[in-house]
Amino acid sequence: MNIKGCEIKVIQGDITDLKVDAIVNAANNKLVMGGGVAGAIKKKGGKVIEDEALKKGPIEIGQAIATQAGNLAAKYVIHAATMGLDFKTDETKIRDSSYNALRVADELNLNSIAFPALGCGVGGFPYLASAKIMAQEVLKYLRQQKVNLKEIIFCLYEQEAFEIFNKGVIAYLEYVTHKLEQGPFTTVDAIIEIPASPSGGNDGIVIIKRSNPPFGWALPGGFLDYGESLEDAVSREMKEETGLEVTELKQFHTYSQANRDPRFHTIATVFIAKAKGTPKPGDDAADLKVMKLSELDKFSFAFDHKNIIQDYIRSKKG
Repeated sequence: MNIKGCEIKVIQGDITDLKVDAIVNAANNKLVMGGGVAGAIKKKGGKVIEDEALKKGPIEIGQAIATQAGNLAAKYVIHAATMGLDFKTDETKIRDSSYNALRVADELNLNSIAFPALGCGVGGFPYLASAKIMAQEVLKYLRQQKVNLKEIIFCLYEQEAFEIFNKGVIAYLEYVTHKLEQGPFTTVDAIIEIPASPSGGNDGIVIIKRSNPPFGWALPGGFLDYGESLEDAVSREMKEETGLEVTELKQFHTYSQANRDPRFHTIATVFIAKAKGTPKPGDDAADLKVMKLSELDKFSFAFDHKNIIQDYIRSKKG
């Protein structure tokens, strides 16, 4: 399968035979190449690989370094430390070493990399769990970084391990990228309490007139960006759409009805907030008003925002 121009494959075979830019060694943090995948790499590629690795070690568990590949068909060996010499590993160690192996490959401007099943040899970690952890880290890395990698291979020697990884990597990534990306999508909105008249009092809220479909008046808000918290997202959106810096953020309610947004299924978390600054419409807003709550019926609202404001009014009345 393909993610952002990078082909993800699961194959059965001997990783030491692969003609790729780099193969990954499931290493210990001392970088001593004993048995398992490390021993096979050393046997076929030569002791020069271990000699160079030892000069660069030891490294922290979860980190990775690159060495030459000796007599192997690959150009580099990336040593990803999944454990110490106690041979103990866990989810965090596998997760970090997977991510850092990709980072090293990217720093070397490599186009292809092949992984074994990290943590599953002497580490005794379950194959399916390792497959899903490594798949998650690949997906996260490809989404977060601008990468040169065009091919990521998971190479398993045994038939059973191959079948488990094929399900744990490919089937899992297909589910995440194809089904979950259909939504629902996470959004945030804010009820910004602001005086609607010089006399003061929290008798008004900020509303914007949408310049994009669906048209109508709405609470200011927008979509959550990858890596953002709800609080960070609502602060950013309010600044972009109203020019206001929100304060005293408090979650009000979450709205998740499948038909609340005519475009697609969205789940909105609504905040109540105060604000600093002078409200002014941003690029995505055709207009902005501070609406008195008593004027609610005078406006035509997009989405379910009239119902949300009605819920807010009822909550104020107790």
